[in-house]
Amino acid sequence: MRLKQTVVSLMLVRDKLTWEDVCSDPSLRDLPFKIELNRLNQLVMSPAHPRHSRLQSKIARILGDLLDNGKAIVELAIETADSTKVPDVGWASNATVARRSGEPSWQSAPENCVEVLSPANTAEEMEKKRVLYFERGAREVWFCSWDGNMTFYDPSGKLKNSKLCSMFPDSIVL
Repeated sequence: MRLKQTVVSLMLVRDKLTWEDVCSDPSLRDLPFKIELNRLNQLVMSPAHPRHSRLQSKIARILGDLLDNGKAIVELAIETADSTKVPDVGWASNATVARRSGEPSWQSAPENCVEVLSPANTAEEMEKKRVLYFERGAREVWFCSWDGNMTFYDPSGKLKNSKLCSMFPDSIVL
């Protein structure tokens, strides 16, 4: 019940929530959920599962180890045509990070966006996110299945391996 009141009170304050509103609301800080905004200006929350968190962490660590000219970033808020989306992991070049430093959410996507798929995710939902990230300038979008298998895409479609990080494994082992 408290969560519904929080959402309603946030929406009464402004006609349209911004990502900064969400981040600054103290009642939303310690929720055990990943939060995004949708095009209807609604908070969308996904429960965090330990396996999801472990896959996310391992992907970020591998990216950080393999690519030294940028930063792996977890849960980076990106403004899209369907409001604020938060990929599980992103990788941005040092130049991109320097241009976006200090912003509560980025107006463009980092070079790489990675989503760890949960059993509840639908193919339609993930396809939409893939399109949204490419519309905001991502060069690649990756999906990690629940069992750790990686799928790589660029704007032209599915790739056999990543072009941005050719040494990235095709499977994550926990």
